[in-house]
Amino acid sequence: MSTLPAVAADVTSTALTVIAPDGRCLWSNVATRRLGVRPEELPLSRAEPDGPAVDVPWPLADGDTRWLRVRCHDVRHDGQPLRLYEVRDVSVERRERDWGRNYRWRLAHIEQLAKVGTWEWDVATGHVIWSDVLLQMFGFPPGTALDYASYRELLHPDDVALIGRTLETALGVGGPFAYTHRMYLSDRTTLRVFECYGEVFTDPSGAPVRVLGTAHDITEMRQVQDELIRLAERDPLTDLPNRRALLARLDDLIGAAGESPGALLLIDIDNFKDINDVHGHVVGDDVLRVLARLLVRHLPTGTVLGRLGGDEFAVVLPRTPAGDALAVAESLCDVAARTPVPLAGAGLRVTLSIGAAPVGPGVTRDTLLAHADLALYEAKDAGRNRARLYLPEQYRHAVQRVNVVTRVRDALDQHRMHLDAQPIVDLTTGAVVSHELLIRLHDGRQPPLPPADFLPTVERDDLIGDLDRWVVATATTALADPAVAAAGTCFDVNISARSMESPGFGDWVVGVLRAAGVEPGRLGVEVTETAAITNVAAVRNLAGALRDAGCRLSLDDFGAGFGSFSYLKHLPFSTVKIAGDFVRQADRGGADPVLIDAVVRAAHGLGMRTVAESVERAELVPALRRLGVDAGQGFHLGRPVPLEDLLDHLRDRRHTAAVPRPRDP
Repeated sequence: MSTLPAVAADVTSTALTVIAPDGRCLWSNVATRRLGVRPEELPLSRAEPDGPAVDVPWPLADGDTRWLRVRCHDVRHDGQPLRLYEVRDVSVERRERDWGRNYRWRLAHIEQLAKVGTWEWDVATGHVIWSDVLLQMFGFPPGTALDYASYRELLHPDDVALIGRTLETALGVGGPFAYTHRMYLSDRTTLRVFECYGEVFTDPSGAPVRVLGTAHDITEMRQVQDELIRLAERDPLTDLPNRRALLARLDDLIGAAGESPGALLLIDIDNFKDINDVHGHVVGDDVLRVLARLLVRHLPTGTVLGRLGGDEFAVVLPRTPAGDALAVAESLCDVAARTPVPLAGAGLRVTLSIGAAPVGPGVTRDTLLAHADLALYEAKDAGRNRARLYLPEQYRHAVQRVNVVTRVRDALDQHRMHLDAQPIVDLTTGAVVSHELLIRLHDGRQPPLPPADFLPTVERDDLIGDLDRWVVATATTALADPAVAAAGTCFDVNISARSMESPGFGDWVVGVLRAAGVEPGRLGVEVTETAAITNVAAVRNLAGALRDAGCRLSLDDFGAGFGSFSYLKHLPFSTVKIAGDFVRQADRGGADPVLIDAVVRAAHGLGMRTVAESVERAELVPALRRLGVDAGQGFHLGRPVPLEDLLDHLRDRRHTAAVPRPRDP
């Protein structure tokens, strides 16, 4: 070789070597020696003459691998065929290329694992590069050319403006941005939800040049969130809005009260407890579901019906004056009463009580609920199956009721409740056969509260149960007194409808008597006819527990509730107390003696005793005796006296009888 080519060959970084046909190395440059490999050892055989370069791995002594890129050329020198090999160390290049490939591979797999695709937007050209993972998420094959116009056609029409505003703002201020949108996949049918994050990059002058972004398919997550929201705001039994959702609608109603009137309806199913007790809770649930569907169909458009809990529903009525709200409530009562609930081939008649309250100036959510509840109370108190509109006097009545209940509760806690005892007298012998214990309130506060003024109010409150148990416990303690036991005194006590319906009350009474060592027959329990005919099953259960133990059970005020003799036939009372309305004029002829005679004959025929109430005059005694009445009770036969006075009298009498009389001299 000439000197100039040789010099050039020595300064190049590419190893050059000339190989003879017999494999001998005829010449190599300095770069070949820098490879640290003898020319004869180079892996030259894989390169084809005048073919493409070949990358050949070359193991090193330390276990690493060097990559050599070999290219072969056919040359001739002095007529002799030779081969010139170019050898270049491309180890660094290979490592950089492999790292780049691995990085892209890792990025693609991370996108797949995270279900996140990436995109890049060149602001100047408008060109968008989508990652293969994102294209696949959109329903396209990897490498699909998708311009922004085609992508925009896939967006949900309602979300296009949102994306446009977000990107416009981000390009104006730079920095990160985020939005969530819906789009159709490549099939133009499947709708998915994507959550997108991005960042705008600017040049030194602040002009946007590039936007990088990610897109995450959150369709399933959004479905779960929507379902959780639905569960959080829907009643699972009726699929109506639940209490939380209703209260939110109520807040909206109050907030818009200045623009238009509105009202709230509270709906309660009459005697729903009886439906559950008689037919079972499965039927009770069916009633709730059927009523929910029925009421929704008969409500004006724009109203919201929801379930507050138990058997209580509520209706939010926007843009509805008070009079119209009451009309809506009355129509719901009417449609419920006219539409029997299907039950095992028959129909169960269900009625509603509804309270309506209009939204007024300064009203809050709590006060609106309280007003509707007061109106509902009035509807129930008026006989149920009706609607009532809240009026200010209802609040005053409620305050009075609360004050009465508070006074009675305080008196009970402070031992200021007392019992009076009124004798029940045998009309033939004149002997006292028992005493009815009558409750009295002596708390020293004004005005005084006689039983007629506080008992009806307390009977609507849970406090009546505590009061009934206090009466039974106090009577039992008195019966256990040795002087009272020695005299064979008996007591009769009144219990409320709530206690009568309370499961286990009869067993509790028997347990109290046994714990005190009192013979059960010395205590009689009285229930009014009105309470008895309201819940025959409860009376039968109570009678079973008391009569089996030996206690007496009396039907009080018979006739006052227009009762039927059939109740005497089906309920095991030991005594029937004839209402005073039939007794007061029994000695003066007319219908009263005829009715008393019928009651006496029916009761005696069923093995029951009779007691006439309100015996206020002496002339009544012989008249009642002629009619066959067994016993009587009233001011003529004995006025009520404090129980403690009666106990003191019995103790004194026993003490006197126990003191020996002095002998006559």
